Amino acid sequence: MDVCGTGPSPSPLQQSGHMLTAITSSGRGRVLPRFLALFTLLAFSEICRAQTPPPYFPSRESWEHRTPSEVGMDDALIAQAIAYAQTQETDMPSDFSTQAEIFGKPLGPLPKNRASVNGVVICKGYIIAEFGDTLAADPTYSVAKSYLSTILGLTIDRGMIKSITDPVADTIKDGGYDSLHNAKVAWQHHATQTSEWEGTLFGKPHTFIGKEAFGKSEMKPREIQEPGTRFEYNDVRINRLSLSMLTLWKRPLPDVLKTEIMDPIGASQTWAFHAYDNATVEIDGKQMKSISGGTRWGAGLWMSTLDHARFGYLILRKGNWGGKQIVSESWINEATKPQGVRGDYGYLWWLNTEGRWPAAPKGSFSAQGAGSNTIWIDPEHDLVVVWRWHKDTQAEFYKRILAAIKPGK
Repeated sequence: MDVCGTGPSPSPLQQSGHMLTAITSSGRGRVLPRFLALFTLLAFSEICRAQTPPPYFPSRESWEHRTPSEVGMDDALIAQAIAYAQTQETDMPSDFSTQAEIFGKPLGPLPKNRASVNGVVICKGYIIAEFGDTLAADPTYSVAKSYLSTILGLTIDRGMIKSITDPVADTIKDGGYDSLHNAKVAWQHHATQTSEWEGTLFGKPHTFIGKEAFGKSEMKPREIQEPGTRFEYNDVRINRLSLSMLTLWKRPLPDVLKTEIMDPIGASQTWAFHAYDNATVEIDGKQMKSISGGTRWGAGLWMSTLDHARFGYLILRKGNWGGKQIVSESWINEATKPQGVRGDYGYLWWLNTEGRWPAAPKGSFSAQGAGSNTIWIDPEHDLVVVWRWHKDTQAEFYKRILAAIKPGK
């Protein structure tokens, strides 16, 4: 048996208390001095800590590869899982020719084409499998929402927002929250897609009514509900969240993402966060672009699979990168547990709490975008999987990856 173990253990102080209790209960009156017991156990703790190497983090220039067997997984089964993933190419046209039909009139740019199905599997920080063009900086649709979630956490960490439960109207005075209804919207409501914010932003109304504007995604008329009471996946309202954060930061959010998150984790310079053509706003007398929470109407976050993997690995490591806390661990914990009215949704992250991926741990979670584009994170098994342009057969792919974990690893 490994005396250091791998699971949670009592602190040295707790251990010393247990040892002293055992010694004094012997009835012989021979009591080891408390300071000596504490010294012994602290030394023991340090030995155990020394036997557990710190997690690996890739450098800006390279990312180390390992074979699956080197990290406790079966080489053949991982190869089979990858072979399966490569057969799951999405039906979405590579030239984005159905974009307007599905989502409505575009407001921003789209590339001429995209990469084919591709992905990367990270275990214990190392690349154990990679396939397809993982360097292509393609649109990622609603995966961008999880990046906005992380910027929101950073905004709270920096004290620009005192509490996520605060009404947005407390700090945002641009008219977007002046109505009696919108004045009730809190940051938490935006982050759980329960804001019920009313209004039109960049030419798109919150109602999602109108074939030309919303395509096959058009919604039916309904009565507005109280903020916090109804979940609705609504990019107009997410774009309002983005604009509100821009107002607080007073600089473009792509710049915030770059300097505060992506550069520190060694991301490439190929990614871009595009705004709609008509999304220029004035902040403190300066013209700035406000970004969207997806690529539904064009624009959005365009990023490579490997850069997404770095972001996913940052989240796996609770916001820490090589010893530097980039976003607080407390935010990561809150963002990736159930919030709002849905049991499988956190702060702009999809959760496995209700068995979305039946073979996966309930504690796993994902950034999800049309295409399909996904970043799946499994803390229990130290895994990050980025999979791009697939048929949304995630449950089967993750099942195959998890089946490759050798017993006891």
